[in-house]
Amino acid sequence: MNKLMAWYRGLKEREQRFVLIGAIGLGVLILVGGVLLPLQAAVSTAVKRSEARREDLEWMRANAPEIRAGAAQLLRQTGEPPVVLVDRTGHESGLAGSFRGTQPSGTTGVRVQLEAAPFDTLIEWLNSLEQRHGLAIEAITIDRTAQPGIVNASVTLNQPKH
Repeated sequence: MNKLMAWYRGLKEREQRFVLIGAIGLGVLILVGGVLLPLQAAVSTAVKRSEARREDLEWMRANAPEIRAGAAQLLRQTGEPPVVLVDRTGHESGLAGSFRGTQPSGTTGVRVQLEAAPFDTLIEWLNSLEQRHGLAIEAITIDRTAQPGIVNASVTLNQPKH
């Protein structure tokens, strides 16, 4: 660093100004190109993702009655008790490490405790249980954790009475 300062001091005043302006320009370029542009791109991506999820939610709310009515038609009879079905499909969807307890709830229901489950995976799994297997959510509690996108959940599922 001393050599650099000695070199700078050895320049004429006009050359020093030129080097100083160039260094400031380089600093601004690094700030804009290395920090601000990537930050703006990340924010833009997050906003688009949020808008898409909001649109999906609006569509789901608007079509919920039709979806629920179709769930009964899509019910696939596997012959498995709900506890076994929930456990099997949970493992298949990648939630095996999050299961903390599964127990029967009546004759056609099941209660599941999950810890540190990825929210998106949990929602996809619950949707699959309702759409493919006819298990409807009777009660659900979802708590966020300190890690973004990871939740703890307690879910009670039941086969609707036809």
